[in-house]
Amino acid sequence: MPGVVFRKFALIAAGFAFAASPAAAQYTDGYNFLKAVKERDGTEATKFLNEPGSVLVNASDQTTGETALHIVVQRRDELWTKFLLEKGANPNAADKRGVTPLGLAASLGFIEGVEQLVKRGARVDVPNSAGETPLISAVHRRDTAMIRLLLKNGASLDRTDNSGRSARDYAKLMGSSSVVAAEIERAEAERKASPAQETYGPGL
Repeated sequence: MPGVVFRKFALIAAGFAFAASPAAAQYTDGYNFLKAVKERDGTEATKFLNEPGSVLVNASDQTTGETALHIVVQRRDELWTKFLLEKGANPNAADKRGVTPLGLAASLGFIEGVEQLVKRGARVDVPNSAGETPLISAVHRRDTAMIRLLLKNGASLDRTDNSGRSARDYAKLMGSSSVVAAEIERAEAERKASPAQETYGPGL
């Protein structure tokens, strides 16, 4: 009996030790930081981010894999998007479905968000788990403004999703007279009119 009591005590003590460990504290801080972002509590979020050595700006939800940047892009919050990017948020972090903040912004038609993300180094052709790129998403939604913006920033018309179709293929399925086909044709004409100049030797 005394042995059983001792083992129970040891397990409880081990549990307290885990709760007080740096890893557990980091997990708790990450949860509370994401909670502050969801609640738009700028003071609390800034407090976490200003802690020495903090990497909480890229903390992710254990269930969905969403980061704070996903949360603010989902609500189309330009101010918070800019704030988190300035604090070092990774614009290319993907959630558990392979969706990046830019992919999410594109699917929502969040033009300002895409502009902010691209400015901070977001890659425009990262596909989700279904192979869908932001441009393919924009084509599906017939979002000509988003198509224009993504193409302007180098999005590929020919990268295929898991079904083997590209943004160009989906546009063709809509018919040559569709607004999407017209937008793609216009974008390609602009690219051909001002081709990127090749440079040789070291850049100045």
